[in-house]
Amino acid sequence: GSAYSSKVFRVTFLTLAASLTVPLLGVTVLLDCPIDPQPISLKEPPLLTGVLEPNVKLRKAERLWENQLVGPESIVNIGDVLFTGTADGKIIKIEDGEIQTIARIGHGPCGTPEDEPTCGRPLGIRVGPNSTLFVADAYYGLYEVNPGTGETKMLVSTKTLIEGQKLSFVNDLTVTRDGRKIYFTDSSSKWQRRDYFFLIMEGTDDGRQVSLPQGILFLLEYDTVTKEVKVLMVGLRFPSGVQLSRAEDFVLVQETTMARIRRYYVSGLMKGGADMFVENMPGLPGNIRLSSSGGYWVAMSAVRPNPGFSLLDFLSEKPWIKRMLFKLLSQETVTKFVPKYSLVVELSETGSYRRSFHDPNGVTVAYVSEAHEHNGYLYLGSLRSPFICRLNLQHV
Repeated sequence: GSAYSSKVFRVTFLTLAASLTVPLLGVTVLLDCPIDPQPISLKEPPLLTGVLEPNVKLRKAERLWENQLVGPESIVNIGDVLFTGTADGKIIKIEDGEIQTIARIGHGPCGTPEDEPTCGRPLGIRVGPNSTLFVADAYYGLYEVNPGTGETKMLVSTKTLIEGQKLSFVNDLTVTRDGRKIYFTDSSSKWQRRDYFFLIMEGTDDGRQVSLPQGILFLLEYDTVTKEVKVLMVGLRFPSGVQLSRAEDFVLVQETTMARIRRYYVSGLMKGGADMFVENMPGLPGNIRLSSSGGYWVAMSAVRPNPGFSLLDFLSEKPWIKRMLFKLLSQETVTKFVPKYSLVVELSETGSYRRSFHDPNGVTVAYVSEAHEHNGYLYLGSLRSPFICRLNLQHV
């Protein structure tokens, strides 16, 4: 009897599955898909062992100014005064614990994804010589901001045509000590910041349809004296954070979708050349900043668990599943499937892993976007959290 009943069950199950699948397939064939995903081949993620061994060190961080700011993505210091840009388009100064808005590049209303293009979204922020601030606004471009007066000056507008394309998603920047050159990333010329998840899932390197090989440019250089913008690197997949080396001979560029960091030489014998700095990282790298020990801090808001199941790796070779997902579900819904996990790694100057701080499930530190070191503390920026986290490096 049991063989018969299991056969009946199997037939019933298959009939039911087929009756659901056929109309679902019909629907998904007819529906439009917002993205045109390309297969990406990632290597098997590195094992989380040794210095990458999971821990809960990030949970020792304290949350500061909770619910008083939203999405402080990138953080800098001038002395002990902290500056950051927030999701409601503001550039904020925090002095003696007091929060003050010093500038806005866009204008209100703010608060919804629809408002973002007019509201503006300050992302990367840096201090130049004479304590001036340089800010990359995802929608408006590169700006110089006077932290004393709040006066803003546009350096490169996103409306500027570069190789026949407008900049669509200005992301991060790094500045030479003399303030002469700014290296910055434009993450896509197809997707805006509010659709960053589409950009990750699409995985293409042809956001810029121009007559260049690969059809795309991403790492750019702005000369503050000649006011010229130069294209340095093309064909990157979602370039995000950038950091000049201490000797200012190369720039590191995070290639988020590919979980790797590229190096572009800006001076010396290798000038104009590029190579791989770190390949096959344990998560998707966001911003990168100098560490006091001569290396680099890299923040990751999504990991590729190994051992474990990595959704991003699973989907990378299967564009058809991505198409179906995005035909049926919104970007917000799909992001909920990506497990919350914050990871910060310190790299040596040659790109080897020195140490790692984890917060599995993002209990204390969620959606980490940047780790900025100042006076023995690591300040952790976030794309979405309503606070800044601070980790005492002596206590980890």
